[in-house]
Amino acid sequence: MATVSGRRCSTTTDRGAVAVVAQFRRARKGGVSVTFGKAETRILRHILGEMLELLGPEDERSEDPLAAALGIGTSTAPPSDPALARLFPDGYTDDPEASADFRRYTEPGLRDAKRAAARTALDTIGEPGQRQVLDLEQAQAWLRALNDTRLVLGQRLGVTEDLDELIESLSEDDPRLGLLWVYDRLTYLQESLVGALW
Repeated sequence: MATVSGRRCSTTTDRGAVAVVAQFRRARKGGVSVTFGKAETRILRHILGEMLELLGPEDERSEDPLAAALGIGTSTAPPSDPALARLFPDGYTDDPEASADFRRYTEPGLRDAKRAAARTALDTIGEPGQRQVLDLEQAQAWLRALNDTRLVLGQRLGVTEDLDELIESLSEDDPRLGLLWVYDRLTYLQESLVGALW
């Protein structure tokens, strides 16, 4: 089954037997701290790397120098990939022309911000067992990266509000179980980060 970029995560076994136990905590001297284990580090690096791949290269700019300088894109249609369409939805569902203009003016900046958040998270994972202390800006980037990654993975897996029901409906050898486990761990990390920030 697919991960963020459509390929199966090589660090997840068929039965999802990889442990993630890290959680974000408020640091004593300000900021937020987290310590990832070896498996967590490997999974997070893989998934965040796939997010960067999915978001595309930074040099996908308009050939028009003025448009590029102003951050205006040329894309007016929603992405054909449903996961990307989840990250970059139409601005106006009842007005295609307004939606196309909205996309043209906002998608390049949103894409850059999503890339920056994923890159910050990737750069601040640290080595396995090493405590990382994030400042507020880095923690906010992590929050955005975790949210984006969950949206994409959830779209790929068909996750709805009835996640427990979906999991219970799968057989023990269903390859989606491992990925649903990763989705659940990302949710846990996101919730712990929200708790540490507020």
